[in-house]
Amino acid sequence: MQGIWRILFSHTCSTSFLLLRIFVGLNVLEVAGSQQGIPLSVVKLWASAFGGEIKSISAKYSGSQLLQKKYKESEKSVRVEEIDGMKLVKNLAVKMEEMFRKKAEATRRLVEAAEEAHHQHEDNPDLQYEYFNAVLINEVDGEGNNVELGGEFILEPNDHFNNLSVNLSLSVVQVPTNMYNKDPDIVNGVYWSEALNKVFVDNFERDPTLIWQYFGSAKGFFRQYPGVKWHPDEHGVIGFDCRNRKWYIQAATSPKDVVILVDVSGSMKGLRLTIARQTVSSILDTLGDDDFFNIIAYNHEIHYVEPCLNGTLVRADRTNKDHFREHLDKLFAKGIGLLGEALAEAFTILSDFNQTGRGSVCSQAIMLVTDGATEMYDDVFEKYNWPERKVRIFPYLIGRESAFADNLKWMACANKGYFSQISTLADVQENVMRYLHVMSRPKVIDHKHDTVWTEAYVDSALNDKAGPSLMTTVAMPVFSTKNETNQGILLGVVGTDIPLQELMKLIPKHMLGIHGYAFAITNNGYILIHPDLRPLYQEGQKRRKPNYSSVDLSEVEWEDKDDILRNAMVNRRTGTFSMEVKKTVDRGRRVLKMHNDYYYTDIKGTPFSVGVALSRGHGKYFFRGNVSIEAVWVCLDHRTYCNTEEEHEHRHLTQIQAIKLFMTGRRPHLKCDRELIQEVLFDAVVTAPLEAYWTGLALNKSENSDKGVEIAFLGTRTGLSRTNLFVRADQLSNQDFLTAEDKEGVFNADHFPLWYKRAAEQVPGTFVYSIPFSTGIQNKTSDHTVGIQMKLGFFQRKFWTACRQCTALDGKCSISCDSEDINCYLIDNNGFILVTEEQSQTGLFFGEVEGAVMNKLLQMGSFKRITLYDYQALCKDFLLEFNLYSWWNVDLSVKAQRSRGKTVMVPCDTVYPAFVSERTIKETTGNIDCEGCIRSFVIQQIPSSNLFMVVVDNNCDCSSAPPVNMDPIEIMYILSKHKPLLKFQKDRKKPDSCHPFHPEENAMECGSATRLSSPLTVALLPLIAASISR
Repeated sequence: MQGIWRILFSHTCSTSFLLLRIFVGLNVLEVAGSQQGIPLSVVKLWASAFGGEIKSISAKYSGSQLLQKKYKESEKSVRVEEIDGMKLVKNLAVKMEEMFRKKAEATRRLVEAAEEAHHQHEDNPDLQYEYFNAVLINEVDGEGNNVELGGEFILEPNDHFNNLSVNLSLSVVQVPTNMYNKDPDIVNGVYWSEALNKVFVDNFERDPTLIWQYFGSAKGFFRQYPGVKWHPDEHGVIGFDCRNRKWYIQAATSPKDVVILVDVSGSMKGLRLTIARQTVSSILDTLGDDDFFNIIAYNHEIHYVEPCLNGTLVRADRTNKDHFREHLDKLFAKGIGLLGEALAEAFTILSDFNQTGRGSVCSQAIMLVTDGATEMYDDVFEKYNWPERKVRIFPYLIGRESAFADNLKWMACANKGYFSQISTLADVQENVMRYLHVMSRPKVIDHKHDTVWTEAYVDSALNDKAGPSLMTTVAMPVFSTKNETNQGILLGVVGTDIPLQELMKLIPKHMLGIHGYAFAITNNGYILIHPDLRPLYQEGQKRRKPNYSSVDLSEVEWEDKDDILRNAMVNRRTGTFSMEVKKTVDRGRRVLKMHNDYYYTDIKGTPFSVGVALSRGHGKYFFRGNVSIEAVWVCLDHRTYCNTEEEHEHRHLTQIQAIKLFMTGRRPHLKCDRELIQEVLFDAVVTAPLEAYWTGLALNKSENSDKGVEIAFLGTRTGLSRTNLFVRADQLSNQDFLTAEDKEGVFNADHFPLWYKRAAEQVPGTFVYSIPFSTGIQNKTSDHTVGIQMKLGFFQRKFWTACRQCTALDGKCSISCDSEDINCYLIDNNGFILVTEEQSQTGLFFGEVEGAVMNKLLQMGSFKRITLYDYQALCKDFLLEFNLYSWWNVDLSVKAQRSRGKTVMVPCDTVYPAFVSERTIKETTGNIDCEGCIRSFVIQQIPSSNLFMVVVDNNCDCSSAPPVNMDPIEIMYILSKHKPLLKFQKDRKKPDSCHPFHPEENAMECGSATRLSSPLTVALLPLIAASISR
């Protein structure tokens, strides 16, 4: 297979860089002959000859010297300015604040419309109303007629929604599979919420950047705009229930500390324990990142489900919840249940943890999952919870029997909770959800429409070419404004999604320098945007990592061991911070060492903070050019120069069209970045002569006769690009040149391609050569960079030709790479092989092929090993699936039959090495003792490049020496593989709003499965009266 290589030249401020990129696919030149010894002078001659030849070709076809000359001539109209990082981040925060404010205003308009519509509506249990069901629209029966609740619903592809077919005039209603489409509560709710359609449309007309708007009802239905058809899974099920989404839970309730008590006494065997497990799992689904929890199983003893977490609570992030779910499967039933001791333990944990100030410091609750209680345990409540009743009790009676229902319901009513009975697995979801209504009562009565913002999450509906899109949601609760508000009636939650790509468009990328980037985090320290956030895995169809939404800033900025930067941002401070960093590139295979300055501040009106990182040196400076003439319009990359999304009349414009209209003053309302446009026009004027230069080379038939050079190209960090073909398009070795999508870029604010980043850190005036590890190439070129694409065979011939030269007058060379007694390699400054006689070794790390030599180079200091960490890694885990038939046996013997096993990817932390050459060492010779045989080698730097020629004596067998590889090693923690203790100890900023209880709550609204007996009602009345008097 014929390969290609690329050379790139970068001009940054007054410094020049040149980079060569090679694509693999070489044909090895067979050589013969044998000579003795490795003279350093000969190897130096080879290196010099090859370096000079390849530099000459690169400079000629790239036009780098012409580019330098033109920028030199423009010095009078150019000034170099230092970037003011603090001013930059403050301006960015203001822009983000304005964008978030607009989304919050749209959400508030939905709240007002929903509450007014409900206030005007009178519930009618006999109401018949045909609505557009999201699953049934456009469905027909066997006779071709629209099915009930289906109807004809016009759908048209819309590019704003990634070409999904949508209806911009109407919304649709989704009802969970386990609920009845025509339930009177749902029909009435759907009827009055039709009033939201007008507001949905109006919001979208006011702000065309909006995407999904919706209303999640407390009754379970979900109204979504624009209307779109929903499709069940392969089992005909849609598992979506808006009420257990984070945006709903955060808006409906205040942060809470929760202890879940699970009865594992002997009476809980069989189906009851299965239902109990599912109930606990559903409760965990309702907890979010601002909540804290623990799970205790009890029989005749107290058993913490996670033994390492006795007497404390952990944050309810996904990692911790999944970890506890694994332990639920280990529960078994035996003995008697001592509920009193379990309640006392739960009250003690909540009290002690609250005093530490580490939890929610807001609402508190005990969830009791049991098949009965023989007494009311009023002595426990009197000791720990009365008279304040700060801890709510939510009993869940498992099973059909109601013998102990009175006692459990009394507990709920006496402690401002709610009682539910769960008889089957199908009952779990609805019954668990009821506690949210109780927890929301104080907020409803206070009528506090707190605005909440979620962490980053993936919206699979808006898949684009790069995969699913990351979102954040702004949400607000909707309350009943009717007279019965002392019951605290939550109608639901409204929300709108904000693609994080919209945030990234606000980032002034051309101002961030070569390695600079912007990032944002939540109040819990989780990443909202960051160039090193990797939420997906697997090539091809991307999949979400299990814990992608809770990646902490400390897990990507891991050099900040004391969390100084993270904690300052979490606590919404404004300031600066500096540290040495190791920046990995090329998917972690290469490392760049630099010093970063960080600038950060909070985003007003949100729980987010934003930061900017600028690398010291040339990374903190930029050109500011000035032109007053109309430039030639050339290709611009996907940079945003003008915001064409804010007005419907501008959405059809390309960026070039928008720039022209803006510069001519024909569209005064068009919002464009004048400074960025000025810079790209300057680049266009200065680089225009390259077009004529390249054309002249292409027309000269005597040049490039063997068509070794295929393309010349230019890219600037302002987004301008130029290309010139030296061969026909159908003759290109790589048809995707500069057109392949950067599939990872959708999740970050990174903008400079790998080849430019590497070139920027090289010694000025040198080439950078590299082997790509994939067939794709980033298509966003930045700063002032020129390069060429060359056939690899052409490059390879130049190398082998140089390696045949010698100084002998008679032409009989003392040594040659054709000899079988030596091995010749061309490696880069990170130790990867570019050229070797063995084709299969191309692209490998040199230490995997020549372990003994690499070890010696490390010992001698020619190369350095750098230790790196990956806290977003995935490791393979082999799971066994069992057929359990005596899971709940009293004697603890679990008899299992292994059915099959499977390998799954699980989150883990890894440590791995990267390698970099020592710049000051240009040449080295060495000897290796291979079991008594001395093996010699020579390493010589290729002039004006990042390459080294390595010539190794092949007379000794050193295969017993261990290879030096770059394989990651999983970090094993003492406490737990999933390290649940590590995250909850991090600093976090508690939400400003807290509504734990309200004196006007109706405590008698505490359960409806059974009616309290008269004696228990009498016993409860004094407690309620005392509560009202307080």
